[in-house]
Amino acid sequence: MSDAATTPVLELRGAIPAPTGGRLPSVPLDLRVLPGAWVFIEVRSPLQAREFADLCCGVLPLRSGNVRFLDRDWADLPVELVAALRGRIGRLYGAEAWIDFLPTDTNILLPQVYHTRRPEPALREQATTLSVRFGLPGLPMMRPDSLTPGDLMRASCVRAFIGEPSLLLLDNPEVERIAELVPALANALMAGGNQRLASIWLTQSKTLWQDRSLPVSARFRLLDHGLVPEKAPA
Repeated sequence: MSDAATTPVLELRGAIPAPTGGRLPSVPLDLRVLPGAWVFIEVRSPLQAREFADLCCGVLPLRSGNVRFLDRDWADLPVELVAALRGRIGRLYGAEAWIDFLPTDTNILLPQVYHTRRPEPALREQATTLSVRFGLPGLPMMRPDSLTPGDLMRASCVRAFIGEPSLLLLDNPEVERIAELVPALANALMAGGNQRLASIWLTQSKTLWQDRSLPVSARFRLLDHGLVPEKAPA
């Protein structure tokens, strides 16, 4: 049996995305993300960040190679198991990703209600706790368009962390615009890492990329010739 501590939560093995007209390079992409790791990836555009996150979720088709989540190849899984495994991935979106005609609390709970069998009362209790942790007075009930940009970003953090995910994808969120949210999010990622949560933070932000106080495990740049690791300072 494999050691759970050394089995990657996510692994890209020579993954070449099929042509989609997007912004991912058509070269082999290799990445291993272990439990508890926090990986920082500098991207060039919001579209590139979104497509890379989609690649990790098994949404984008591949020309060759594979993407494995929790030691399973997305391409080999039946639809039911794909849906269940996506319930183990939290995602903090960089762009608006809300259903405007639904209340914010429903938006927050909906992915877990769809992908898992966790009872809604337990999800609602966890969402309320997370809301307070990220600076909200409680679980927001109004529609997303009634929230301030700052509170909407806080609600996005709640949605990303709910359900005790194994992998968290931060899809180029503009959290640096809300000064107090960066340390709150970093603390949540560190606490999650202690519980074996793996995180991939995709960012265009030079401010965040240059912040050496963030205790990331590894840094990469997504370039035309692939994922390039940043060398540690001498």
